[in-house]
Amino acid sequence: MSLRTRLLILVIAAMLVPASLVGLRFMQNRSSDINAALANLAATAGEIASDLDEKIQGTAQLHYGLARARDLDTRDKAACSAFLSEVREEYPQFTGILTIDPDGSLFCDSLRTNRTLDLRDRAYFKQALVSRGVVIEPVFGRLTGLSVLQIAYPVRSEAGALKLILLASFNLRKFAEFHHKRLLAEKDILLVDAKGTVLVAPSGGGWTEPVGGSIAGSELFRFAATPDRESFHEVTDREGRAHVWSVAARSPSTRDAGLYILVGRSKDGLVAAANRRLYEDMAILAVASLLLLAAVWILATVSVGRQVGRLAAMAKKLGRGDLGARIPPPHPGGELGGLMSLLNDTAESLQQQRVAIADLNQKLSQSQKMEAMGQLTGGVAHDFNNLLTVILGNAEHLADSLVGNKELHRIAGDIATAAERGSDLTQSLLAFARKQPLRPREIDIAGKVRDMEPLLRRTLGGHIECAFALEANAWLTSVDPGQLTTALLNLVLNARDALPDGGKLTVEVRNASLGETDVDVNGEPRPGDYVMVAVTDTGSGMTAEVASRAFEPFFTTKEVGKGTGLGLSMVYGFVRQSGGLVQMQSEPGHGSVVRLFFPRLATPPTEDPSPRERIAAPDGSETILLVEDDDMVRAYVVNELKTLGYRVIEAPNGPAALDLLRQPGDIHLLFTDVVMPGGMFGPELARQAAQLRPGLKVLFTSGYTQNPVKAPDGLGDARILTKPFRRHDLAAMLRSALSAPPR
Repeated sequence: MSLRTRLLILVIAAMLVPASLVGLRFMQNRSSDINAALANLAATAGEIASDLDEKIQGTAQLHYGLARARDLDTRDKAACSAFLSEVREEYPQFTGILTIDPDGSLFCDSLRTNRTLDLRDRAYFKQALVSRGVVIEPVFGRLTGLSVLQIAYPVRSEAGALKLILLASFNLRKFAEFHHKRLLAEKDILLVDAKGTVLVAPSGGGWTEPVGGSIAGSELFRFAATPDRESFHEVTDREGRAHVWSVAARSPSTRDAGLYILVGRSKDGLVAAANRRLYEDMAILAVASLLLLAAVWILATVSVGRQVGRLAAMAKKLGRGDLGARIPPPHPGGELGGLMSLLNDTAESLQQQRVAIADLNQKLSQSQKMEAMGQLTGGVAHDFNNLLTVILGNAEHLADSLVGNKELHRIAGDIATAAERGSDLTQSLLAFARKQPLRPREIDIAGKVRDMEPLLRRTLGGHIECAFALEANAWLTSVDPGQLTTALLNLVLNARDALPDGGKLTVEVRNASLGETDVDVNGEPRPGDYVMVAVTDTGSGMTAEVASRAFEPFFTTKEVGKGTGLGLSMVYGFVRQSGGLVQMQSEPGHGSVVRLFFPRLATPPTEDPSPRERIAAPDGSETILLVEDDDMVRAYVVNELKTLGYRVIEAPNGPAALDLLRQPGDIHLLFTDVVMPGGMFGPELARQAAQLRPGLKVLFTSGYTQNPVKAPDGLGDARILTKPFRRHDLAAMLRSALSAPPR
């Protein structure tokens, strides 16, 4: 049993009695708070109903006044509409005020639509024909489509003959929004008619039935429509969240209109005050626990300190790139021992891979070396990035857990730094292997270099003379601008290192047509039209042997610690991946020239990738199907997804995932590795999943892919999360994928 476990058991045992007292106090407060909140809920419903009655009575008074206005006693439709429009401006609670002829046709209205409407089918019109008082009916307005309370008044002559029907449409949604703001959005307001049609729906609280939908057969409507009902009723929504509802007592006005006013609140909100007091007690309990934990921790410092020192030494060696470092046994039990074993296994694996790469590098000839190492680095990147995903993720998790211990927190940070350096190494290898993701765009390389001129001059320093020869009518090419910038900086930095005492550097851009005799650094001819970018320096130059190995990864003539040997190899990989070629000439004492050739653009590119998204990454609650063949990576990602609040279903391969997709149950997103054993890769799994579940969102992840990832038809652009990744990167990509609009 680990020391942390022993400390936890000791603290729990010591705090059992105060924890029991806190629980007893919570239960006592909870009952009284619920009763008070329920009473407030009923009072709120009554206040809203009373306010609506006042609005109806006020509208009736308005009708009485308008019925005597001379401006309505006219057959001038335009003048009548203008008058009603002015009246409505004084009463914004109405969506419209209009008059209806005895035959049911619309005469004039405040909206001045000049629209012809036949309102004989409306219930309020039929009642107004035989009534002498105000008639009320909740409906959805034909002119506005909003839920309104139609308040009609028949205007009759002194002899009792019907002259017209005056109608005001009271905006129920605006009425509910006013009270929702007044209640500080703590309560939900629901208005339904006698048929169960939703007139105003709550704006939150998990309510799913839209305005215009029906809840006639629901438990909530039966509660509202029962004459001798209970005062309150609890309803559970589809997500399992409980809400408590109260119905306002029906006044004559709302009863005539067949309108039900319900006010609800989440059950959790009813006990918020009791929960707050519980948190206060828990804070006191936590302080006492920390004091006790500190006392016990002091006793364990001596035994823990030695293991911490071993971890720190190992982390520093890995950070310096010493893959031969090991933590010798014996290893302690618990998390520290597990971390030591994981670091040893990782270092062993990385060391074996480095030895394998070095051995192949010695055996292959110059022409075979570049392509063979490119294939090798792709495979290494997949397994390496899987290992780094687990290392980086667990180090991040460990750092979060050890915030209170500066030494352990720092160690965890060193581990994460070492893993990130490994990730940078992998990205460099992928650049050489021509497997890095590119975002090519139609650009003018000469213009791009012209924009970079100030940056390149600052990079070189004042002791080096810099000249630029840029062709005015250079052809367009399809190149990743960011990678082009990095490649030029690498070449300029190499040239600067070759000019320690000053000299001259020239950057040239011009059109070039190559023939069969023009070959690249591997002796391969690639005839065609290109845009050439040349960097020439008057530095010390290179021997033929050094020049023949200049583009090999990890080859460098610089002192240890002053270069990785990946700069020119990254340039080589980028140019080849862009469809171009590289040439180099160098002679000791006469400087060097490196020429990059990019293919001339025959037709505009079909895609112009959008900039990378930057979104907030809140936690989620959706269900995610995780497909990952590596057990360690899958276990780590499952834990991270659950930490972020998601519900996780996991599968080790594509066929198992399809079996899960055929079963009932909600699955909002497929999160799958690209490269998996068994013959079914991630894109094929996504294609079949889209057929089983149209609308399913997809997020890919990979440490390396042989080919670019393309999403199946109907899923939009492929979203891919590159391994290794941190928790916030995972959270951001998940929210981006889940928030994407349906295709």
